[in-house]
Amino acid sequence: MLSKANRLRHWRDFEAVYHSGIRRRTPHLTLTALQLNSGDRSHNISLKQQGQQPTQVGIVVSGKVSKKATIRNRIKRQLRSCLRQLLPQLLPSWQLVIGARPAAVECEFADFLQELEQLLVDAEVVNGNSRRRLL
Repeated sequence: MLSKANRLRHWRDFEAVYHSGIRRRTPHLTLTALQLNSGDRSHNISLKQQGQQPTQVGIVVSGKVSKKATIRNRIKRQLRSCLRQLLPQLLPSWQLVIGARPAAVECEFADFLQELEQLLVDAEVVNGNSRRRLL
């Protein structure tokens, strides 16, 4: 699980990201990212002192990917695990929605990790110092 401060939970937040965010896609994943203003409310005390909100992430795996809930849940678990590894390298004050595409059923963990890193670099959500390590 991601920490509560790093989860995108409300439908209004998802709607705002889909409406105003930038989109990037790979064969297996889609990333929609929205950078927040520094004046937004904050949930994390250490970042709140700096006037920044922690990055929040939501994962979407629709029934179009697979009709079987076990397969959709496996994909979500793998994406959450990838995000736990990448979260320290992400810039604050972003809202991200990661969606799985139907081809994700055949995808393995290493493929998810590589594609997610590439999406985050393309969207410029990764910290500048970490960008060199990811490539």
